[in-house]
Amino acid sequence: MGLYTSVCCVLLVALLTVSFTNGEDPYRFYNWNVTYGDIYPLGVKQQGILINGQFPGPQIDSVTNDNLIISVFNSLDEPFLLSWNGVQQRRNSWQDGVFGTNCPIPPGKNFTYVLQVKDQIGSYFYFPSLAFHKAAGGYGSIKIASRPRIPVPFPPPAGDFTILAGDWFKQNHTDLKAILDGGNNLPFPDGLIINGRGSNGNTFTVDQGNTYRFRISNVGIATSINFRIQGHKMLLVEVEGIHTLQNTYSSLDLHLGQSCSVLVTADQPPQDYYIVVSTRFTSQVLSATSILHYSNSAGSVSGPPPGGPTTEVDWSLEQARSFRRNLTASGPRPNPQGSYHYGLINTTRTIRLTNSAPIINGKQRYAVNSVSFLQPDTPLKVADYFKISGVFSTGSISDSPSGGGAYLQTSVMHADFRAFVELVFENPEETLQSWHMDGYSFFVVG
Repeated sequence: MGLYTSVCCVLLVALLTVSFTNGEDPYRFYNWNVTYGDIYPLGVKQQGILINGQFPGPQIDSVTNDNLIISVFNSLDEPFLLSWNGVQQRRNSWQDGVFGTNCPIPPGKNFTYVLQVKDQIGSYFYFPSLAFHKAAGGYGSIKIASRPRIPVPFPPPAGDFTILAGDWFKQNHTDLKAILDGGNNLPFPDGLIINGRGSNGNTFTVDQGNTYRFRISNVGIATSINFRIQGHKMLLVEVEGIHTLQNTYSSLDLHLGQSCSVLVTADQPPQDYYIVVSTRFTSQVLSATSILHYSNSAGSVSGPPPGGPTTEVDWSLEQARSFRRNLTASGPRPNPQGSYHYGLINTTRTIRLTNSAPIINGKQRYAVNSVSFLQPDTPLKVADYFKISGVFSTGSISDSPSGGGAYLQTSVMHADFRAFVELVFENPEETLQSWHMDGYSFFVVG
């Protein structure tokens, strides 16, 4: 009896230990120091923004449901914030890293972000959101892997590469900010960069016959890009955390802020090949290259880099329409029924958002539904929490275009918790628009 009781007690303790061990999702801790430093993205010395001395900044490698504790010390001489593009802020918008919901980190101070990548997978990036700091760097990649027990709809690749590409200016970020604050348009970019470097500044080594995952993000300021690899096809498998139907492409358009994953098989003769990014919808086409190097390469890259689409808008729209969610694949959670079923979603409200580029008080401004956002001295979340009057009012921007003249306003729109809202984006301008909707999950329906 005594032995039986002892065994039962040991077993109970063991079970309790396992239960408590598995009761909380893992934590990952990061300590980042944000500084200025010399960088040479386009071959000339510039003042860049570094994180732990790196540009781009450190990569965040995480797994679904991980808790990310990121302590950021601001060693700049101006306030600083980081935003986490694609990470869903579930009832913790004050961690989102934009001025409206986060107080800036003062010079010489630190702030600890507490994020959870709850029910998320995929490829994203972080970037600085204040004072045009993004034009000086300060960005880096975020990878959220599936949990080991969750099936992924493709075999494990032999390697995983990150491509952070976008336009770049040789002017200091403070000069670019002054141009915008003066009510003028930005100049044309000076070039494109890949992972912080200009043409042929990066080499990605592969073994012939193996398949590799490339996570590609457009981290630029003003320009859409096209991505392609000389002589190789790309199998699209993920767009911003959503497994897609696996279509094959020769090149892919990525608009500002977009991220995707492709599988590339090293199935060509062993030599080096160009990896190319080039601008889209610009009168002057800029490009940058990196090298895809076969480990048994018999020769260097040859000939000019492969060309891509330039100003063809319809081509880009048709490609975007071909991106489809894989309804039979598991996502962050298992899909035991074999197909996601959303049923009827009862949308309680439709919001039409129309962008415009008006001149207000003699300055070039940008507006949504005729309202050009006026940044208050007090962050909106602080004003909301402490009930500070006079900072903003809900309803200061309408649910649909007013058709009236544009004006300045600290625009805030009311929404109901847990409501399903239909958003309709309308662009009457002659330039492409990218919308950044922080902290939310969306289903594209049309």
